[in-house]
Amino acid sequence: MNNLDKQYQSLLQDIFDNGVKKETRNGGTLSVFGRQIRHKMSEGFPLLTTKKMAWKSIVTELMWFLRGDTNIKFLVDNGCHIWDGDAYKNYIYNPDYKSENYSDLISSQAGQLVKYQTQEDFINKIKTDDEFAKKWGDLGKIYGKQWRSWGTGENVTIGHNGLHTLVGEKVIDQISILINDLKTNPDSRRLMVNAWNVGKLDQMVLPPCHYGFQVYTRELSASERITYKNTKQINLLDSNELFDFIKSNVSIDLDNEVHKECDKFNIPTRAISLMWNQRSVDTFLGLPFNIASYGLLLEIIAKSVNMVPDELIGNLGDTHLYLNHVEQAKEQIGRELDLDERREMVTQEMFNQIYNGGDSNTLSHSEIDQWNVPTRTREPYTLPTLNINTEFWPTESGECGIGLLDAIKIFNSFTNDNFCKCLLEEDIQLSNYRSHEKIKAPLSN
Repeated sequence: MNNLDKQYQSLLQDIFDNGVKKETRNGGTLSVFGRQIRHKMSEGFPLLTTKKMAWKSIVTELMWFLRGDTNIKFLVDNGCHIWDGDAYKNYIYNPDYKSENYSDLISSQAGQLVKYQTQEDFINKIKTDDEFAKKWGDLGKIYGKQWRSWGTGENVTIGHNGLHTLVGEKVIDQISILINDLKTNPDSRRLMVNAWNVGKLDQMVLPPCHYGFQVYTRELSASERITYKNTKQINLLDSNELFDFIKSNVSIDLDNEVHKECDKFNIPTRAISLMWNQRSVDTFLGLPFNIASYGLLLEIIAKSVNMVPDELIGNLGDTHLYLNHVEQAKEQIGRELDLDERREMVTQEMFNQIYNGGDSNTLSHSEIDQWNVPTRTREPYTLPTLNINTEFWPTESGECGIGLLDAIKIFNSFTNDNFCKCLLEEDIQLSNYRSHEKIKAPLSN
């Protein structure tokens, strides 16, 4: 059963039932406070099915964060446009824009002045002009900067040019620290990454909405390791031979024998969960994106450190619907189908499989149930499965595909364009994703 979509639909209804109206910097909202999403990763990858999701954009943005990038050019080049509006607003409201482009105003035939660049022109120039993108595509010290190079304010020596000592700000790579701690101290209560750098908020085009995450690991039981083995179709051991061995030696410690056998095949010994905290939640457009993004991050981390993804948890602060998303949210919640609508879903072929004569126009609700015909619009489908190919990921042996994965090198590889290209095009794939059609809604930048 897909509990994730049902949780999400219930959250939308909760906002309608209990939300208070607010006027905010970017439009009116219905808002509630302090909600939570929980999902067991064993139930499927957390990509909503009650509307079609922009999967490639989700993957692209997460890679952008993990690269430590803050310039939209990487996003634009890979067809992800969720930050276009923020970059464009930053461009046209910047004092440098006025001095650089107001002299380039164009006189129309009516003698009126129009601005040099529309948002479409701006994004096209980001894509085609590297110097322009370098200057105007940067969004300040947002997520990627804080994840991979948190500024400490302390100046340190960063090199020498022969004549002078080069000084720069000391930065902290929180992702590398997290991965190292997972490998060396997995029960630590400090397995956290924070994007809310108070001293840098005024240098961001938008303060972080999801401002931090924490991971938690635990040891897997022998039965959990066997279950994992079965789901991955690893030929571990013949269970009949194992039980015959146990009968002949009643003092055997079954769990210990299972663990030893699992260790031979490098079956993970631990499960890992991730919890993110979010101060501001655009429930219709943003939250489904956030759920899938952190689900993907959990899967990548788990794969890198050889753990099993366990639970994904989202703690939600100001959880709101923009007023121009109300009708779209109602559509995604769905409604009960009436009898005639359900009858229409029973094809003649389906009908003939059970009945010798007649047609579906005489069926009752209970009779229609035997074909598992939906009772509601936007009824959730089964969640998809995520497949990550690590064949060409860095390993501790230095040879791809041989030995344990090198988690630190993996996360440092996100700055490599070819590595990211392989992930986007080949190595990260969804299977069995079935969804209802897309529901369009305006962005609230």
